[in-house]
Amino acid sequence: MSTAKASSTELGIHLRHGLKPATTTHDMSSPDSAGATPQTSPAVSVVVPCWNAGQFLDGLFECLDKQTFENFEVIVVDDGSTEPETLKTLSALPASVRLVRQENRGLPSARNTGFRSAKGEFVLPLDCDDRIQPEFLALGVATLEANRSIDFVFSHMLLTGARQGVVERSFNPFDQLFLNQLPYALLMRKAAWERVGGYDESMTGGYEDWDFNMRLIRSGSVGQSLKAPLFVYRVAGDGMLLQKSARRHGELWRRIRNKHPQAYRLSRLMQLRRESGPGKVSLTVAAALLTSALLLPDRIFGALFHRALASRAR
Repeated sequence: MSTAKASSTELGIHLRHGLKPATTTHDMSSPDSAGATPQTSPAVSVVVPCWNAGQFLDGLFECLDKQTFENFEVIVVDDGSTEPETLKTLSALPASVRLVRQENRGLPSARNTGFRSAKGEFVLPLDCDDRIQPEFLALGVATLEANRSIDFVFSHMLLTGARQGVVERSFNPFDQLFLNQLPYALLMRKAAWERVGGYDESMTGGYEDWDFNMRLIRSGSVGQSLKAPLFVYRVAGDGMLLQKSARRHGELWRRIRNKHPQAYRLSRLMQLRRESGPGKVSLTVAAALLTSALLLPDRIFGALFHRALASRAR
């Protein structure tokens, strides 16, 4: 994090949240950090897009305060917020948080802006209303540093809000073609994001993370699950998951298939199924999903998907 001195207003927030500058933290990859050389740059950059969501930032900072891994920076990207309370909150951020402002261009653009500004080797996108458990960064960094063949790590999801419970997530390239089995909150090497060209900024209606995750996999990136519910995802009743994206599932999934036509060719599907091994999507289910999507209008296919998703939320 930045080491610039805070003003009196910023200092109050800084002390309340306890955010620690990256330049004063120790290397947490070693069990014994005593006597470690102070870091000159963060190992991790946490990118937080914010559009009129300032009410969630206090809670976000509190969860980041509790991270057992300390060598990280926080970048808040203001995506053209207009709400007075959000603007007030953003103007009083602690000096240890970097604020980047842009005109309102949508979530994919805000994430890309944050990634471009990131100084860390590893980057985690994290929305304002979501949280991570205290050991998320420590376990994620340790995994990535121990295995250079892995480009990103993720965890199971602990759902709060309109849905409750734990959703297990796994790395299976075949499943990913039919269901977005990866969360958006991937702790990834910045080089992997650069290799695929970032998020598609035209996908402002949802599923930008699904498309991005598919492009990561198709570029050769391999992910690994931390196999614990370390990502706390807030499901809003009027949010993207249950309402916006789900209702447009037919249209959005068709767009993804059109962007990746080679991946959905029969020969490639069969090859990928063999390479990926058993997963959550059988060949029978895959065939049924593709057939239904091709035969039914997007609106009807999307409505059926939304109904199925909503029934699971009850």
